[in-house]
Amino acid sequence: MKKPCAIRLLTWRYLIRAYALIFFGSTTITYSLAYFLPIILVESLGFKVGAAQCLVAPPYAFAGFYMFGMGWLGDRYRLRGPIIIANMIMCLIGLPILGWHPNPSIRYLGVFFVTAGANSNVPSVMAYQANNIRGQWKRAFCSATLVGFGGIGGIAGGLVFRSQDAATGYRPGLWACIACSLMNIILVVACGIRFTIENRRADRGEKELEIHDEDYQPGFRYTI
Repeated sequence: MKKPCAIRLLTWRYLIRAYALIFFGSTTITYSLAYFLPIILVESLGFKVGAAQCLVAPPYAFAGFYMFGMGWLGDRYRLRGPIIIANMIMCLIGLPILGWHPNPSIRYLGVFFVTAGANSNVPSVMAYQANNIRGQWKRAFCSATLVGFGGIGGIAGGLVFRSQDAATGYRPGLWACIACSLMNIILVVACGIRFTIENRRADRGEKELEIHDEDYQPGFRYTI
């Protein structure tokens, strides 16, 4: 009995860490945008200070509608991982546009993609872990870990765009955000593969999922 218990504990710990890292990657992007978007608009895109302050709001308004739309899709089709991946793809589209397109107006369009994708991932990741972590205390611990790593992402986000990188258009910071997006995609794909394998084993009657949790529910399946 000790070996299966150890395997379950190890698997659970890996999942907690994966969710925490996904949330860390998402909040690093969201906080870096929140902190430095006005500066980027002024120093990199060439907008005036007053215009930059006004131009900060529209991407977040768009992100709100996008967030609700992606949340509806996730609930409608009972999917979480593909939604997170789609959000990160939005960031991967927006970040190169923001950093490398020669037209400032087009670069500003990239801000919409990045802001929408990164901010939409905050509720998506929290729902992802809540759907797949069984047990009251495990879920509480996982939620607390996510919030903690979200705070660490806020610290990292405050260090992503450095003043010495202004001459290069803050491209090292953009590369850091791209790396966070790619990390999230890899982690979600890895979790999705594992969940798919476990669900298929349960469908074949080879095992029951999360049977040792206090709130065990017969027929439970992981949300992909």
